[in-house]
This record gives sequence, structure tokens and C-alpha cells, in this order.
Amino acid sequence: MKVLIMGYGRMGREVEAVCKQRNHEIICRVDKNGLGDQGELTLELLKQADGVVEFALPQGIEKSMELYAQSETPAVVATTGWNDKKEQFAKLFETRGALMHGSNFSIGAHMFFELTARAAQMMDKVEAYDIMVTEYHHKMKIDSPSGTAITTAERILENCSRKKRSNYDRINRAIEEDELHVASVRGGYIPGTHKVLMDSLADSIEITHQARNRGGFALGSVMALEWLQGKQGFFSVDEFIRELLDKSEF
Repeated sequence: MKVLIMGYGRMGREVEAVCKQRNHEIICRVDKNGLGDQGELTLELLKQADGVVEFALPQGIEKSMELYAQSETPAVVATTGWNDKKEQFAKLFETRGALMHGSNFSIGAHMFFELTARAAQMMDKVEAYDIMVTEYHHKMKIDSPSGTAITTAERILENCSRKKRSNYDRINRAIEEDELHVASVRGGYIPGTHKVLMDSLADSIEITHQARNRGGFALGSVMALEWLQGKQGFFSVDEFIRELLDKSEF
């Protein structure tokens, strides 16, 4: 594939490395902060590409989405912070183009999500256990909670009837029985660690996903772009992962 990289920060460079490993050609690196070959995404650039991988800031996401649909260039968008516009963007791809979105493209992280969902189902039947989420990231990360933490919380709420709502804030009181507390910690150089803890008076059970580097996120995004070739529509990364894991030997 001829790949255009949108956002050429740390993740953009990881995507470039994975593309080269998988014999894809990088035709352009677009970065609004001047780190790439071009500062602005254009229709002309997109028409030269077989696909786009975007790890960028959400500013200007409306224009990018419109260009992806207009050019009909398959795009994998890992940029977060635009959930409130999801329905608006989905309409752009109803009749043309193909786009996949997600908060986390790490295949290992999706295994973590599935384990969390199953654990929440089991815990829901045993009232002795409570459940909580903690995430740790490097001191340069600008958003809190992480998209991965939000997805983890959503999986718990979907599968545990005792938890009705997530609380991402500091709590200066006893937590309510139907609250799921999600705590974020920032410091050091941690690529990303997410923990789900199920705790009772008798014991504790912990599920942890610990990213060693950003390579897993980049690999998943490039594999997702390969999967998106020849398709049309507005896809969630969950659809790609579900098919991938169903076909795997695991």
C-alpha cells in the first residue's frame, strides 16, 4: 500500500517503522506542527494514497473526516476526543469511503478488554466483589482519563449490572454502590498501564495490560488499514479485532 501518515509525532514515527516492516510505502507525512513533509491535508495528497493512518490531535478533525470521505481513501483514525461527533461523521461514510475509528489499536489491549468483560460478567453474580480501574501514563500525556481507560470502563458497565456509571474524578466521600471509580495517574515515562481490580474481603483478582512501547498500537493500526482495503462504511476497531481473533489460533 501507499500510505499517508497524518500526525508525525511519536506515534506517527512508529507507524512509519511498521509500514516499512510490512513492505508498505510512505508517500507523505502530514503534520500541522511542521514535523512532516506537509503542514496541511489536501484532497490531492489523499488521492495519491491507498490509505491513511492518523494519530493526531482532534483540532481540525471535521475537515479531515470530510476529506477522507470525499477522496474515498480508506482511513484508520486513532485520534480521540471527538465522541460527541460520531453520528455526524458516520453519515459522511454512508455511501462512500471507508473509515475505522478507535481509542486503542493495540491487539493486546483488545484481549485485555475481552478478559475484562468476561470477568465483569462473572463478578456480577458474586456480590462479595467490587471492581475498579486504574491507569498510569507518562507525564507528557495531555488527556485524562485515557481512551483505553474509558473503553475499559464501558466494558465493565456493559457486563456488570451493579455498576451503572463511571466516575473519573477525585472522590472525597464514600463511593456509591453503583459507581465505577476510574483513577488516572501521570508521571515518569510509562507508555501505558491499565489495571482492573476485583476485590473482596477474602481475596483480590487483577487483570493488567502493560504496554512496553508504542509498537503494538502502531502495528494494530497498520493491520487495521490492511483489513479496511476494499471495504466501504464507518467501522469501529472492535469489528476488525473480532474478525481477527475469531480467525486466530487463540
